[in-house]
Amino acid sequence: MRGTSVIPAKPLYEGKAKSVYASENPDELIVVFRNDMTAFNGVKHDQFTDKGRLNATASEFFMKMLEAEGIPTHHIRMSAPDTMIVRRLEMIPLEVIVRNVAAGSMTKKYPVKEGMVLDRPVVTIDYKDDERGDPMINDDLIEVLHILTADELRKVKEMALHVNKVLTRFFDKCGIRLVDFKLEFGKADGTIYLGDEISMDSMRLWDKKTGESFDKDVYRFDKGDVIAAYRNVLKRIIPDSGV
Repeated sequence: MRGTSVIPAKPLYEGKAKSVYASENPDELIVVFRNDMTAFNGVKHDQFTDKGRLNATASEFFMKMLEAEGIPTHHIRMSAPDTMIVRRLEMIPLEVIVRNVAAGSMTKKYPVKEGMVLDRPVVTIDYKDDERGDPMINDDLIEVLHILTADELRKVKEMALHVNKVLTRFFDKCGIRLVDFKLEFGKADGTIYLGDEISMDSMRLWDKKTGESFDKDVYRFDKGDVIAAYRNVLKRIIPDSGV
């Protein structure tokens, strides 16, 4: 169900590719997916027509899928093709990364070759702070800095691995390998919810047969038409999406 929402002139928060606004309901926020695309911590920055709508469409689709699998998310409804109404959360300043295949920063920091399938999914966590370069953080620091309790941290990891299981199974049917992805979480009324987005911006996706990238790496490393790659993903996951 889509409804209309009045978007205030000034956002509460403006990220690299999304803007967050207050809504008339104090328990809800308005998230606008913009056409901005960035890489290398904002050093590379461009805009692409329709990029916001494509990511919003994917994020809504996956949020609904995960809700059906018992994973609470902040998604409430869409009010426009690029605008999502979400539950207001107290965001946890962590980026939770699940890796199934070695790629990206993992191959730069550790002695593994890109494309190596890991023995099991690996969860790593970064502290979300652009000024500090989003440093990796361990369980002890998360607890000592009072970011999460031990029980909350265990819950977040369980949720991340559950998301991985659901998405890996789904993408496999679409001929896509889920290499890795980033999640963010938040709290409301004592419950931990999946927040932020799940889109081509936050996942690394490879064609299972050719190894072709269908994610932001296409933009990062000038591999071709990134919007065509994003549309390819949507055509596979939502054949009737009209992209």
